[in-house]
This record gives sequence, structure tokens and C-alpha cells, in this order.
Amino acid sequence: MANKQVGILISGRGSNMSALIAAASAADFPADIRLVVSNRPHAGGLAKAAEAGIATAVVDHKDYPSREAFDKAVTAKLEEAGVEFVCLAGFMRLLTPWFVERWRDRLINIHPSLLPSFKGLDTHERALEAGVKVHGCSVHFVRSDVDSGPIIAQAAVAVLDEDDADSLATRVLEQEHVIYPLALRLVASGRVRVIDERVEIGGAGDAPPALVVPAV
Repeated sequence: MANKQVGILISGRGSNMSALIAAASAADFPADIRLVVSNRPHAGGLAKAAEAGIATAVVDHKDYPSREAFDKAVTAKLEEAGVEFVCLAGFMRLLTPWFVERWRDRLINIHPSLLPSFKGLDTHERALEAGVKVHGCSVHFVRSDVDSGPIIAQAAVAVLDEDDADSLATRVLEQEHVIYPLALRLVASGRVRVIDERVEIGGAGDAPPALVVPAV
């Protein structure tokens, strides 16, 4: 099976983008990163992608009269590059239903919580305020509702008594860098199916789709 051709959408430094690029550099990884697109011309991730030899493009949302016009311009860039599958990696734009449906089941995102808990922003602060003992991150297929869609992989970390939002975010981000490449590998290798809005994973693999990371 030919490698899946992947595009990554970013808005900032691109730490999850870098994790995906690093994973895709392995000879046995079933996906190639074809293009990184940013809606911000000065996003730090653009330089990182270029240093890794990945093509980049800027589609500045300020240049478009509507969200749909912007989304169509992004889609044109992706399709021109031969992209078959899209990963959101710190992409800070709400996508239109048109874009989500155009890329349905070919569009994934990572979110810093154990979905469906703590959708939206400020997830680490809200987790601490709620007093949860376990927090984490999720990779999911994108749907029109924010931070919804079938979940592919999750990682959990213990919440420590001494945690603040920054320390918790640091440990969660470490696991984001683990499970995003894992989820892309699962999807690109053809092991993932979406049935009745739930993910089924078939075949043998090196790691389970759910990881529990104990506090040390």
C-alpha cells in the first residue's frame, strides 16, 4: 500500500507538527508529509518545516472575506500538493462545515484533554479547577461540532497535588507528541475504520490506542 500523503495545518510553533515530521522520517512509517500550511505568515512552525525539507505555504486568513473562502483556498493548496489526509496541529481557526465535510474521515486533530471532557480552551486550568485526578490528550477525527468526532487514541497522565496549569500542560504535551504519530500511523496503515461514529482498530500493532502514563 502506498504511503498516505499528508498535509499539516498550523498557526504557531508547530510542536506537534515536528513530532509528526520526525515520525514520518522513519522508513517504515506509512505516511509522507507533503505540505505544511499556516494561516499566520510568521508562524514559527514554518521555519521548522522548511528545515526538515517539507514544502510550506501561507494562506493568511486576513486576506479572505469569509471563513469559507479561506477554507477553499486552503483546500486548493492541499489538493495542488497531492494531499490525501490532513492533520491539525495547533491550527487556531474554526473550520467551516464545508471544509469538514470535504475532508470527512480524512481530517484529524489533537486536543489537550481526555475528550469528551474539557472541550474548548484552557483545558489544564479547568481540569485543575474540577479536581480531576487524571487528565490527558486525545486524537480524534474532526466533525463540525468543536472538539467532537470519533476518538482514535488517548493518553492519560496523573494530576499531581503540586501541579499548576503549566506543569500539567508540559506533561500532557509530552504525551501529545507520542499519540499523534501513533494515531497517524494507525490511520495511514489502514487499521482504522469509522463505524457509527466510533473508531474500530484492527490488526496487530506496536502500541495500544490508549496509553496510561503513571506519575513519577
